[in-house]
Amino acid sequence: MEKIFGRKLLSEKKDDNSSRTASGYKITQDDIKKVNLYNKGVNKMSEEKFEDAIRCFDLSLRIDPFFVDALIKKGYSHFLLKQYNVAITIFDRVLEIDINNPEVWNLKGLVFYKSKNYEKAIECCEKAIDFNPNNSMAWYNYACYLTLDGRSTTGMEALKKSIELDIANAKKAVKDRDFTNARMEEDYKRIIEVVILESIRQGNDYLGKIVWITGLDREEIQDATTRLANKGLLIKNVKKTFTGKDEQYELTKELISKIGVEKRNSQSRPLEGKKEVFFSTQQLKDISAILYESSESSERGDLNSLLQNIDKLLNPILHGTLILDNFFEEHRELRLFNSRLRERGQEYLNSNKEEISKFMLDMDKKIRG
Repeated sequence: MEKIFGRKLLSEKKDDNSSRTASGYKITQDDIKKVNLYNKGVNKMSEEKFEDAIRCFDLSLRIDPFFVDALIKKGYSHFLLKQYNVAITIFDRVLEIDINNPEVWNLKGLVFYKSKNYEKAIECCEKAIDFNPNNSMAWYNYACYLTLDGRSTTGMEALKKSIELDIANAKKAVKDRDFTNARMEEDYKRIIEVVILESIRQGNDYLGKIVWITGLDREEIQDATTRLANKGLLIKNVKKTFTGKDEQYELTKELISKIGVEKRNSQSRPLEGKKEVFFSTQQLKDISAILYESSESSERGDLNSLLQNIDKLLNPILHGTLILDNFFEEHRELRLFNSRLRERGQEYLNSNKEEISKFMLDMDKKIRG
């Protein structure tokens, strides 16, 4: 009960009826009341009763006017009621209490986005990213707002950063209408290609299936698969179906040796949907070699070599998807190292070379073992 969303909720003021928690905070009767009212408001939000939720948050804020969580939820409730000016006022009040709060900057940007004030939405996202450079959602929103503001090239750079931090944003982006203006950008086309390759790798190898899974138009998929075929990454076939003809795709053997394929385990029951990942010995050797070279690069303090190797490990077309599926924690650490090295450069590497080198060797042992 002390923390909700990682922030301290309870007061440390003295009270005759207070008790001390294991971590040393004073829990008063007012603390209990305000948290109960807050939780009631959150429940009302889940029921989409936003006006009732606001009343609960107001009662909680009467007890503690500086209760940041209640202010944020109150502001978000007003936003959902399309009361944008009120939401901005409340978020500004939160920032007066905690100006370094990236969540609030991101929410404030969302309000400006809904008001079609993209310039201010961009400024808010930049603040959110300044305070938390590893917030994938802030980077994703930043990419949306930049693209809507006519800055598609910069928007694609932000989108790539978002995908580096969370690969799920690639699939999200191809369905997002905010990127309509960027569909002719080469970076956006490559993101579509990555999503299609991953769909095929998971067994969705027919045009109709990919349309259903990704939400892309048939024409976009056909254009992307043609580009991939020209690059030697997949083979296009035409298969007869009950309703006529449909395009069917298969990855080339060379690409399978790099990224593997994913098949359903025939021994598991259909409803379980359990998946078994198959990957080649050569791919494991490649990953092991990259990890060893990454460790060596870290020991030498060779920033460019280290970043190139981390890129190979994170790239969904090469090894990124396999590592994400099978070694999620390690994939997350790689993303964090990648982000910090690009932001702080040689200074960060010099301070953490032993830690990075050890991580790479430990990851190699785990994958080979």
